[in-house]
Amino acid sequence: MPGRLNPTLRQRRLGTELRRMREQAGLRGSELAHSLGVSAAQVTQMENGKTSVNADRLRTIAAACKCANEPLIEALIDFTVPRSKGWWERYQGKLPTGFLEVAEMEAHALKIYTWATTYVPGLQQTGAYASAVFGRISPPLPQRDIDTRTAFRSQRQQALRSGGTAHVSFIHEAALRMQFGGRKVLAEQLDSLVKDSEAGTSSVRVVPFDMDTFPGAGENIMFAEGPVPELATLQMDTAQGVLFFDAPADLASHRATFAHLSALALSDDESRTFIRSIRGQHE
Repeated sequence: MPGRLNPTLRQRRLGTELRRMREQAGLRGSELAHSLGVSAAQVTQMENGKTSVNADRLRTIAAACKCANEPLIEALIDFTVPRSKGWWERYQGKLPTGFLEVAEMEAHALKIYTWATTYVPGLQQTGAYASAVFGRISPPLPQRDIDTRTAFRSQRQQALRSGGTAHVSFIHEAALRMQFGGRKVLAEQLDSLVKDSEAGTSSVRVVPFDMDTFPGAGENIMFAEGPVPELATLQMDTAQGVLFFDAPADLASHRATFAHLSALALSDDESRTFIRSIRGQHE
């Protein structure tokens, strides 16, 4: 059976966890292949997410690797269940793959944390603000591409809210003051943040300039909690595009960052007051 040409983010993650399981057992690919009665090439295909793995095969691999982490095994079995196509797949060929994979990650997250330092998180951007963010890209995008990206971002917001996924948003004051599209667009964006916070759509917590430290890196990041701690995913926006991280050290480091942010940031009530004060400067 030919392998998948373009495995999804979830399929690749399953393969990554199988490889991690094997490596933690100190097994080479050829040794695991011998235990399974398959070729080493088939093990490689499974670990690349290019060959499907059913529940029985996954348990056989876990047994061969002496993995006793039953919650992780059960969570990975859920990864093997075929699912209907996600709404984001309608955008294949219209948007970079990274955009679709962010939506896929969000669809499976139990809880999402964002840390924004340069612009308001995509999950909370108004249409005008999102369009202005995409419009600043150099070289400029065609208006059709800007419109498609903006519509996609809006649909991500709707999908997250309809699914009831909890979202905790930490926003640095710099991101609240940075103008994309001018004062009117920023004012409307600030109003929208307050509305989201009041409605409970997101927990919005501000980190003001006068805090005595700057937690974590300077990029906008998203941390998506999975069904077990090992299956969380970190996503980072960079000038080169969307990056994903799932190594245990990366996950531990950014859990510590968000714990620090939680202790440092203003409360939801204080944050709404703070955002309104900035909004008042744009009257």
